[in-house]
Amino acid sequence: MMTRKKAGKILYHVIVCSLGLVMIYPLFWMFMSSFKESNTIFLTAGQLIPEKFVFSNYTNGWKGFAKISFAVFFKNSFFIAVTATLGTVFSSALVAYGLARCRFFGRKILFAAMLVSMMLPAQVLMIPQYLWYQKLGWVGSYKPLILPYCFAIQGFFVYLMINFIDGIPRELDEAAKIDGCSYYSIFSRIIMPLITPALITASIFSFMWRWDDFLSALLYINESAKYPVSLALKLFSDPGSSSDYGAMFAMASLSILPAVIIFICLQKYLVEGISTSGLKG
Repeated sequence: MMTRKKAGKILYHVIVCSLGLVMIYPLFWMFMSSFKESNTIFLTAGQLIPEKFVFSNYTNGWKGFAKISFAVFFKNSFFIAVTATLGTVFSSALVAYGLARCRFFGRKILFAAMLVSMMLPAQVLMIPQYLWYQKLGWVGSYKPLILPYCFAIQGFFVYLMINFIDGIPRELDEAAKIDGCSYYSIFSRIIMPLITPALITASIFSFMWRWDDFLSALLYINESAKYPVSLALKLFSDPGSSSDYGAMFAMASLSILPAVIIFICLQKYLVEGISTSGLKG
């Protein structure tokens, strides 16, 4: 019996490690390719470790294009991702509190509409959104990439926080009301501190999604000086002439560092935010 149990554990770990290797291999290949010469990357695609490490890809990539260094693109990405994440988290928490705790006419209809919005593909909304933003004069600026997220347009985060708030005992709200707290005081002093895991989970996902967002930047940003990292990487690839794949892989390797650092530092809250649903009363 024990032998069969040990064999099952060994098989489980072998399968998990194999799947993990398959998932991480493309990233490792990209990182190793960033140290190869551009003209040899695809000729030696099956060779993971380069024969000679070339560090000039990082210096050439960091120089950027047209006197715009890659530091500018990183700054643009951080500005978009951080501001959109702050707006998303706060607005989602506020809307979730209203749907979970406040009783008003049409609450169930709004909740159902939120769930339906989660099922709509982004491609369905792409054209009407572009026409709307064009009439507002937002095309060519960061407004389409930031301002909509300040109005809780991502139902996934709202739904996540509603589940957390539903797990918080209502007796806390009633005790706060007796002490003279308003709805806003209850939200800021009681609800917000208790849903910290959900807030951090939403922040991680929102930051990663905004950091990696290529299509929205491609639609609305038309000046290279305003490009985020996700859009600037395509400048290394030019079908009409030569492409500097070494520099592209080097900057792509640097571009994943913020997401990796955030995940490593906040993975405890991420696991807690996904696996739990708030306090249990």
